[in-house]
Amino acid sequence: MALKIGITGGIGSGKSVVCEIFALLGVPVFNSDLEGRSILETDAKVVAAVKEIFGAEAYTEDGKPDRIRIASLAFADKEKLKRLNAVVHPAVAERFHNWLAQHSDADYVVKEAAVLVESGAYKEMDHVVLVSAPEELKRSRAAKRDHLTLAEVDKRSRNQMKETDLAKYAQFVIRNDEAELLIPQVLKLHALFKKEAKLKKN
Repeated sequence: MALKIGITGGIGSGKSVVCEIFALLGVPVFNSDLEGRSILETDAKVVAAVKEIFGAEAYTEDGKPDRIRIASLAFADKEKLKRLNAVVHPAVAERFHNWLAQHSDADYVVKEAAVLVESGAYKEMDHVVLVSAPEELKRSRAAKRDHLTLAEVDKRSRNQMKETDLAKYAQFVIRNDEAELLIPQVLKLHALFKKEAKLKKN
């Protein structure tokens, strides 16, 4: 069984960039956010539950989820966000377990998840890596990437754990602050995880 490495961090921290580097090194990467998006569109039970939470208007006439509407309603109402997560997180977890079985021969795999800790998924991981960046840098990155105002970024950030709290669950930290180089940090962890996997198999 492959080692399971969870990678998390706040909005705009650069988790995806870090995971892209791991992927280039040949490490299988499971992107929880992309899987969650797919589930919102293709899982009939999830679609029905989302419509119950947010109304039929949560989906367009051609059956596509109105992500902007769902996000704006969810981040404005903690109870609705909680209900949405209770529907999506178990479905993502099931997909991860199926995916994991397909990569059992890998030395280690990476699970990228913004809510790795909040969803409880961190408990399944052998190690948790936190991608860290200064708050202002994270805000500007997220606003630029997702075409959001800083106020909208802040609203979403308030529904995520603070970096200082996430750090309590992490065994490793990658600093994505545009001062330290990313690739050497990833390569260092890659060598460490490969070594641990080898020892585990022996």
